[in-house]
Amino acid sequence: MSAMATQIDTAQREIVLVEDAHIRPMMGNQVLESLPSRHIPYSQVDPYILVHEATVKISPEQATQDTGHPHRGFDNLWYAISGSSSTGHSTGPGGAMERARLAEGSLLKIRTGRGVWHAEGLGEDELREGKAGTEMRGLLFWVNLARKDKNVEPTAQIVRPNEVPVRKEGDATIRVLVGQGSPVELGTPGLILDVQLPKGGNVSIPVQAGFNGFAHMLEGKATFGANRSLAKRGQIAVLGPGGVLAVQDAQPGTRFVLMAGKPYGERPLFNGPYVD
Repeated sequence: MSAMATQIDTAQREIVLVEDAHIRPMMGNQVLESLPSRHIPYSQVDPYILVHEATVKISPEQATQDTGHPHRGFDNLWYAISGSSSTGHSTGPGGAMERARLAEGSLLKIRTGRGVWHAEGLGEDELREGKAGTEMRGLLFWVNLARKDKNVEPTAQIVRPNEVPVRKEGDATIRVLVGQGSPVELGTPGLILDVQLPKGGNVSIPVQAGFNGFAHMLEGKATFGANRSLAKRGQIAVLGPGGVLAVQDAQPGTRFVLMAGKPYGERPLFNGPYVD
């Protein structure tokens, strides 16, 4: 092997912290917020700013509620874990509102850039189709943009379920929301995986050295990392350095979203829905 060849870091990562997410009322929903956390320094999860999990009920009250709000300075991603819903955002010509439909397994990415209006008419499309009373369980997360990119033109991208690469690894089925084969790119190299272990068991997942990372637990429980830290539904497990995350002794039905990325090393300025 050439001395110049890239070396693969096979060191197993440890878990540096397991934290309970907390409940936060927001836009008529009870939101499970794992980030931000007062116990997790931003430097450990850079470039990830916020992670919210919630179930949106399709109802006239929800669709007509004034949930529209502005954003700027980051990538806003909304993943349909189960069920379906719809929303509006001002990424059309001249800032016109566009609609996005999210079927189960879909991903909506809005690059908020210099400013966008988001979350108009949640579930309007489903109401028109007679789907009142249904629900969508979703995961919303904000990924920072470099300061040099914060004034870019806002854009929207919808990734359909059949456009998400799927692979088998160990006992897990892995959907690649961001990473090899995915059409979604963040402002920095990143990795976002929906990891499901329907029968339980073990899996080892490469996570590039130098990336920050964490797991947001959706279902079940398992031990994570070389130090075999237990994490369960409603918790976040923050990764230490290394090149591989080992997940062991997963309970049947365990599911988590692994998020990792190359940190910017910039200190964001938080101002509510704006990240400057």
